[in-house]
Amino acid sequence: MTKVSNKFIWLALGLGVIAFALRSRAELSEAQARAYVAQGVKVVDVRTAQEFANSSITNVINIPLDEVKTTFVARFTNKSEMILLHCRTGRRSGIAENELRELGYTNVFNIGSFERAQSIISADERK
Repeated sequence: MTKVSNKFIWLALGLGVIAFALRSRAELSEAQARAYVAQGVKVVDVRTAQEFANSSITNVINIPLDEVKTTFVARFTNKSEMILLHCRTGRRSGIAENELRELGYTNVFNIGSFERAQSIISADERK
């Protein structure tokens, strides 16, 4: 093999390892999320302030996605604290999770849509 093909093989292997690590990020089941909420884990809604004002879930903190790198970081200084994230569909909370993990947060999890978060939290409130 040539030096170029060896470099390509190592690059491909490295990218494969990175892709596997990103895909293997643990997702929380609704039962796991409910258990965390019951333990007092904080839930952060990353929708806009207007969306939050129109409809929100009791005891959920609003930090819009565009403020995650500033407001969230200032408020949650313990990077190992468990935090659950949600938004309208789960897309923005997924982006927030990725941004926070890049900043060193190790226990942030996207629990998805507003409806799923509402189901998780309201199930805990019914107990």
